[in-house]
Amino acid sequence: MEDTTYRRIYIGLGLALAAVVGLAVAFSPSGTETPLPDPVERIFPLPNDSVIRQAALEIDMQVGYDIVLFVDGFRISPVEIGVQPGTNRYVWEPAPGRYLETWEPGTHEITIEWERTTGLPDPGSYSWSFRVQ
Repeated sequence: MEDTTYRRIYIGLGLALAAVVGLAVAFSPSGTETPLPDPVERIFPLPNDSVIRQAALEIDMQVGYDIVLFVDGFRISPVEIGVQPGTNRYVWEPAPGRYLETWEPGTHEITIEWERTTGLPDPGSYSWSFRVQ
């Protein structure tokens, strides 16, 4: 092989490495970890995350809480929200015939309001935003 062939291989490998590093930086979660209120155990996407258009909202609440979900200021019908009763995990995603049929690129604001279903009242709310690629 000639010297120019080796140079082309090394240049190609260097460009591939640069592309991998660039994509890792572009699609890595941004921001710092935000503490969640007590009744909220986990959310996805996280605040300031950048996600793909197929992402679904996931909210894990402590058992004994119900939520009201708002996406971009619009209240989502409880019929559209999937709930796993044993773990109190709520899932919603855009679909045909819903308020949003697909996630549009850009920033989306999510708000949840909760109320305890058993015991003493414990209302609250939490808002965050994320970006769709």
